Amino acid sequence: MIIDVHTHIGHDEVFDELFTVDQQLSNHEQFGIDISIVQPAACHFLDKVKKQHDHIAELSVKYPGKFYGMANPNPHLPEDQYRRELERCVKELGFIGVKIHTAAHAVNPMGEDAKKVYEAAKELGIPVMLHTGAGIPWANPSLVIPVALAYPEVKFVLAHTGMMVSSAEVPVILQLCPNVYTDITWSGGFMFAHWIPQFGHRFMFGSDQPSNAGTELAKVRTSGIEPEAQEYILHKTALQVYDRILVGRA
Repeated sequence: MIIDVHTHIGHDEVFDELFTVDQQLSNHEQFGIDISIVQPAACHFLDKVKKQHDHIAELSVKYPGKFYGMANPNPHLPEDQYRRELERCVKELGFIGVKIHTAAHAVNPMGEDAKKVYEAAKELGIPVMLHTGAGIPWANPSLVIPVALAYPEVKFVLAHTGMMVSSAEVPVILQLCPNVYTDITWSGGFMFAHWIPQFGHRFMFGSDQPSNAGTELAKVRTSGIEPEAQEYILHKTALQVYDRILVGRA
């Protein structure tokens, strides 16, 4: 089984990209991806992100068990609007996680607007993914340390494992915070191959951009990682972090 824990559909207003359903379906067919956890492309306003959330929900209904949603409203929205949309995504649309794009939305992971995301995620019982890597200062992985320590019952996922530029902070976080995991997009295979013996199976496959799926799969398969560890990266750890997938497949 292969689970892509980080991929997008929709028009990205920040990076001027368009991610399509056809790209996702092609990845499933070409690379044998079984499940994709899909989040909106970056957009700032409530009406636009709601349309993208609805599109993802329609995809999950059309292809049951193949696609699951991850919400990504702008945390700078008024709290009542943010909370309503996130609850709608989880309770009505069946989404299984929430994203904070620290760079695209300029969100301080330790700030008040981020705190409302953690509080909602805690109550809703969903993991929180945070963009890390490119995007100084808010994308520094180490900023997640006090947050993960303050919310030990919430699972946190460091998108991109620091994206090379700040990956040296990641082992410190994994050492201090047992509730932190990573997706390995845009990171070096040698890093997680080195970290697995020390930190265990806390790393997950993702594509980020649909066109990157093949490259990321090749990285997992050519990094000298034992077959059992590859299985954890490709699906077993994701099923532990996003356990609602198992509930949906029961």
